[in-house]
Amino acid sequence: MIDPLNAWWAQQLVLCGWAFDPEPLSAPPETAQARLALLDVRERGELGWRLAEACMPGQGEALRQLQALELLALSGAVGWLDAPRAHAWAEWVAADIQAHHASLDAWLTALRHERGQIDWTQDDDGFLEACEALSQLEREAAGVTWEALAEWLSDRPRQLPWPIDQNSGVWRLRAVFAPVLTATCDAHLDWPEVERWLADVWRIDGRDELIRMLLWLGGQGHRYTWDLDAARLTSQDGSIRRQWWESLGDAHDYGHMMLTFLDSGEPLEWAAWDWLRLADLAYAGWNAGWLDAQEAEAFAAHAGDLLMRRYRDWTAVAKAYQRGRSLFEGGDRRADFARDWDVLLRSRSSPWQVTLEALLNDTQREASRQTIRGWRAPAWHWVLALAAMREPDLLYRQGIDRAPDTQQRDEARRYLRDTLGLEPSMGTAGLASLWLPGQVHHLNQLAADAAHGALPAAKTPFGHAMSEAVRLRNGLKHCTRHAATIFMAEKYAFYLMMCADSGDYDRRELETLAESLRGVLSRFYSGPKALIEAWAAWEAALPEAEEPSLVAEIRWHRDDPGSPFHWLDWHHATWLEPGERLSLPRFTALALVGPLNAPVWSAPGPEVGSEREELREWLDSHYGLLSAEALKEFLDFLIEAGDRQEYQINYAPYTLNAARLREEVAIIESGECSEDDRNHLLRLRRVENNASGCNEYDMAAWDVAQAVDLAIAGRQMDWLSAVEFDTLVERAAHLAQSHYASWYDYARGLYAGFSFFMGETDERETFLQGFGEALTAWLTAAPPLAGGWASLDFPGAPARHWAPLHIDTLPGDARTLH
Repeated sequence: MIDPLNAWWAQQLVLCGWAFDPEPLSAPPETAQARLALLDVRERGELGWRLAEACMPGQGEALRQLQALELLALSGAVGWLDAPRAHAWAEWVAADIQAHHASLDAWLTALRHERGQIDWTQDDDGFLEACEALSQLEREAAGVTWEALAEWLSDRPRQLPWPIDQNSGVWRLRAVFAPVLTATCDAHLDWPEVERWLADVWRIDGRDELIRMLLWLGGQGHRYTWDLDAARLTSQDGSIRRQWWESLGDAHDYGHMMLTFLDSGEPLEWAAWDWLRLADLAYAGWNAGWLDAQEAEAFAAHAGDLLMRRYRDWTAVAKAYQRGRSLFEGGDRRADFARDWDVLLRSRSSPWQVTLEALLNDTQREASRQTIRGWRAPAWHWVLALAAMREPDLLYRQGIDRAPDTQQRDEARRYLRDTLGLEPSMGTAGLASLWLPGQVHHLNQLAADAAHGALPAAKTPFGHAMSEAVRLRNGLKHCTRHAATIFMAEKYAFYLMMCADSGDYDRRELETLAESLRGVLSRFYSGPKALIEAWAAWEAALPEAEEPSLVAEIRWHRDDPGSPFHWLDWHHATWLEPGERLSLPRFTALALVGPLNAPVWSAPGPEVGSEREELREWLDSHYGLLSAEALKEFLDFLIEAGDRQEYQINYAPYTLNAARLREEVAIIESGECSEDDRNHLLRLRRVENNASGCNEYDMAAWDVAQAVDLAIAGRQMDWLSAVEFDTLVERAAHLAQSHYASWYDYARGLYAGFSFFMGETDERETFLQGFGEALTAWLTAAPPLAGGWASLDFPGAPARHWAPLHIDTLPGDARTLH
């Protein structure tokens, strides 16, 4: 039985100079290959373009359709398309021709009209002879008539013949580069020089680097920098914008294009530039043999998923891509829009005739999402995502990890040593001191108190807190609903990244810490939006000194559907923090050190290397302590008697006999003074003048603060075990509780003791002023991270703070919500 399509198709090939043969695919492969080369169709991508152009309305349409029929016959003959696919395409083109030409005469008239508008291999006489031959074939019924074909086509469902098998429909996305004709790939036919292209254009030389780039395009891409620049410049005047442009150096063409968009009111959206290239790169990886079909289609489907979330239709996609291309190339491509996109947007045979919303079904989208989550499932991706907020280039390292280069190792080692004081000999145990749950508790408590107007007064006995610091502190009320763990954890993630880059730490142990970090954040935040909102709130409230705010960067990750934060594995298996979570009473006891030391946000542990040597020198030079035994003995002394006893025995009696005090001062002044006599004289004068309230305030706080300070140093020297350290700070807390009722009382005693027992120095007034300012900061939490007193109840004092709205607080507080 005659095949109506084959017969009609063979008849039309007569117009192309072919001898009539009822089987259109019967041309010898060598002849067909030569003919394709003559028509400048050397791979399937170009064939895809010709088929997409075939049904483009306008000038030359009939000739394009005829040429498509010839290209299909040639492609089928050489095996570029299998017979069913070639026939499906021929049927589509035939139906389109029939739909737009009422008869054979109308079809031939259209071809004659367009004859001079396109290069053809026949001369005019040959073409006219071919038209006569076609008419003769119809008259002789050597095949099928125009009317018979129309009747046959009317009974056939019309389906656009682009690949739709499984997920292969996603390759419609690649049509902007070259339409994909088949559900399988053959690099020889589809992309003969794909590996050279990957190396030259993308600097990609293997599977691992390819996957990292695919994840980067999906998760960050060029749009990240462009979006941030656009957001910052939108609110700036012309002079600021020009300064920005002038600062770009070699990127001034990009800057000019960005300013052009801003000045013309162009929509500031270009994510399609990244996501369409993601699909193209996935196809390249498949052709190169670095991805299997399922992997490549999953990445392409991810691109489609992101596009479907962001854009309403293909036109919006195309315009966004054109803007991105303009920025990337530094030249305005908007005027080229019709030339570049008309075929895809207007041709009846375009792969984009399927609507964008129909590109993927729910099953395909969910499968692609699971694949992307799988790539980002390791806990180390949390470290990358968090650390990349301050170092965006870290997102080039998603996917399959790679060893750091020499420069990265050296920079990481320098940072760990010089900034954090970490030595490789400490191992990952040294990172415990960088996990700061005490700081988190402090910030959460301040936020709760700020929201209820329960923060301390800005005025203290030692002065008034700085207005800017008070403003920052009061602004914490905006953070009350957001747990502060992210404020500390994002820095901790960066420290983990630096440890990994240094190459000096056990990677398995670092990954265990990363798993703990994921568990903590998954517990305190219900999902990426909650975490990012919290991060933005705390970043806005507590910006880094002399560093630009990261709020815009953080919110970009909230709003961009491709951001890695939306694809992390959000779960916690067991509750195990990367470092110790202090109890609230213990944290309070450590805070008794006050301004004598930096705020202690975590339990101290043994130090090594240079940090330990510096501690040893300090203990020797300030206290003459050279051993664990000497330290323990001195700590017992401080807690049991301390400097307060010396005051009570040697100086307090003079407060009852002013005449005797004056005589003692005169006697010492009249003779030669030893160093001890000189110090005694200075203290007598302070008693005489009641310097800093030394005769009014209990100075036991001075002994307590010193005891805690030295206990911390002893623990860091490993002269005290963890149990011994806990016992000592607990004894110090009991001493403070027995002498004072509040942090204000304690601060007065500490200031008086600091003043009274200070040695002779020309900088006394400067030291006193600085210590007073530090006490003010600790009492007022202005600035918020000065110290922990404002967020803590004094040991033994009644509770006065509001409970935070979340559980991110230290244990031991009976008012913690669960």
